[in-house]
This record gives sequence, C-alpha cells and structure tokens, in this order.
Amino acid sequence: MARIYLDNNATTRTAPEVADAISPYLGEIYGNPSSVHRMGARAASALKEAREKTAAFLKCRESEVVFTSGGTESNNMAIHGVLRAAPEKKHIVTSTVEHPSVLEVYKHLEGAGYRATYVGVDREGTLDLQALEDSISEDTALVSLMYANNETGVVFPVEDIVNIVEPRGVPLHVDAVQAAGKIPLDMSSSRIDLLSLSGHKLHAPKGVGVLFVRRGTRIRPLLIGGGQEKGRRSGTENIPFIVGFGKALELAAACPEVVQMRRLRDKLEETALSSISTAVRNGAAEHRLPNTSNLSFEGLEGEAILLMMDEAGICASSGSACSTGALEPSHVLSAMGVPASLARGSVRFSLSRYTTEAEIDAVINELPRIVKRLSALSNKTNPTAIRERHG
Repeated sequence: MARIYLDNNATTRTAPEVADAISPYLGEIYGNPSSVHRMGARAASALKEAREKTAAFLKCRESEVVFTSGGTESNNMAIHGVLRAAPEKKHIVTSTVEHPSVLEVYKHLEGAGYRATYVGVDREGTLDLQALEDSISEDTALVSLMYANNETGVVFPVEDIVNIVEPRGVPLHVDAVQAAGKIPLDMSSSRIDLLSLSGHKLHAPKGVGVLFVRRGTRIRPLLIGGGQEKGRRSGTENIPFIVGFGKALELAAACPEVVQMRRLRDKLEETALSSISTAVRNGAAEHRLPNTSNLSFEGLEGEAILLMMDEAGICASSGSACSTGALEPSHVLSAMGVPASLARGSVRFSLSRYTTEAEIDAVINELPRIVKRLSALSNKTNPTAIRERHG
C-alpha cells in the first residue's frame, strides 16, 4: 500500500537531487576540510560552495553563515551565545507558543537566575505585539521568537517585531526552521540579528542546520574546540550533509510548488470543514504557512484519528502529545485558548512539494469515514481501546 505522507512539518523526505549531491562525500571525497592535502582541499571547496549557496538563499554574507547540527543546536547557540556575551543582563523574552528547543532553554535559564517573559497570543495564534513592546526593558538581553508556528503554521509579523525590538538595542533571534522554503527570507533587507534553519524541514537530511549571525552581533560559542566556523562552532564540519543542505536550499530558492501546496492545503481543509460538522480550524486562515492545516474534531482524540489514518496509509500528526500514558493538549493550542475538548482532537496536516492532488483526494475521501466511525463509538472509547481494536 502506497503511503500518503502529510507530516512534513515533522520531517521531509530527502530530495533525490540532495541524495545525489551527498553521495560522493560519503565515498571517495572523505577528507577533512581543515587538512592541507588535496583530499582536504576538495572537502574545503565543497564546504565553501555550500556556504555560498546558503548565503545566496538568505541574501547575506558568507561570513554570517554558521553550520550546525540542526534547529535545536542553532536555537541553543543563539540563546546561550548572546547571553554569555552580555552576562550583566538577566531578562529574556519569548512567546508562549515556541518550539521546545526554545521554551525548554528558557525554563532552564529561569532556574539559573534569569527572568523570563512569555508573550501571549490570541485565539488565532497571533502574537500580542503590545505585550511584546511592554515586556522589553533595559535589562533585556534577548528576544527569541519563531517566524512560523510548527503546529498551526501561523506566521508572526516578523518585521513588526523587528521594528519594536531593534530600536531598543536588544538582539533579536528568529527561529525560522518551519518558514524556510515556504516564506522568502531576505537578511539583506531585514534587521534580524540571528536566524535558525534546519535541513530536514526542507528536504535535506536530519543532522544539519544553520545559524545566521549578523555581522557585529555579540555572541559567544556554545561548542569550544578546534575553532571551526571562525571559532563560533567547533567540531569537524559534516561535509556530506552540509553539501546536501546547500543543494536543498538551492532547490528551495527556485521552488515553484508553494502555490500548489497552498491550493492543495486549502482543498483538503475546506472539504473537511464543510463535510465534517465537528471539524474546526485552529489558527489564522490567512497569515500562516502555505502547507499547514491544523484541524480539531470535537469530542474525539487526535491520537485515535491518527491510528485509523495510519491503517489507511495516511501519515499526519497530532497536537496532542502522549507522555506517561496520558494525553495532554498541545501547549500551543492551550496558549491560544482552544478548549481542551478541541485541543485533544487536533490533527496537523503538513504538505510538501511532493504532495499530489490524488493523495489529497484520497485523504478527503477517507477522513470523513474515520471521523464517522470514531464518533459512533462509545464516549468512553479511548486511544488505547482503538489500538486494541485495530492493532
């Protein structure tokens, strides 16, 4: 059975062109780019070319590109790096709907003596800009906010945020992991200080990322050792995956499929909302990623829907996280004020450039049946019972 993959905000398939670009660097071109011999020079040349492609994608200087192991490291490097460079300041700002690689860092820092402000969002998932402005003080060391939410796809008004933060002289870090490849990123016209990317969100492999560090931004290294990446991130560079990331960014820069993704996303969402009476969209209708739809189904558990969809060959994800045997509503949906009965029944569909019309038609055909079957079960039915019935 061919599987329909609509979980691209979790990870994407590696593009065939990217796999082809990587292949030589897993075989005959295996030198260390810091070595002076010819094998090292070939690796160094590949590293330089990937940096050039990344800089072209971001419209920034090559010297402002730092390769990392992924979005989590990029976010950690930005946050810890800025704070280490300004140890006298003890206030940090973020939002209530950030990715755990930011939120958990902030919670850790609170335990280390920092004072954190978590700016809220409204029912649409839109950031409270007035609260952001009011939160910044002379003691603020960093503002770290996402570009687009990984669960709802809601896009923050980044340039409005820049206009609030930049005049106060506070560094701004933007987690653009979900935005890259779906929204144009132009660091030559923006005043963002630091920006995080992750390869596996745009058809490169897992285990590679980038942190853009604007020239002049004060930052201390998170990893200390051999001084690679101009001393900002020590460790021998992951040449195969960096080459792949460069190729993925090159493909994303020329990607014409964004309009098609949005059209298919809207087709799926509009059909679900019109054909399933219990379906509700979570997040703003307009200001969101073109590939993302987060739907809740009143009275149902998201995990149960996912289990049945998986049996039908459809891969998606839920806004509910199963931990210690209990379902808890998504922190993003809770922060938006979504009632728990809806939040627990949330399902996220996230498309890619490879998603086809036939796949969306198949989901449109199957989803109402699944919801109807689940709704017919007893109110006491839970995901465990569903697993026992169908597993």
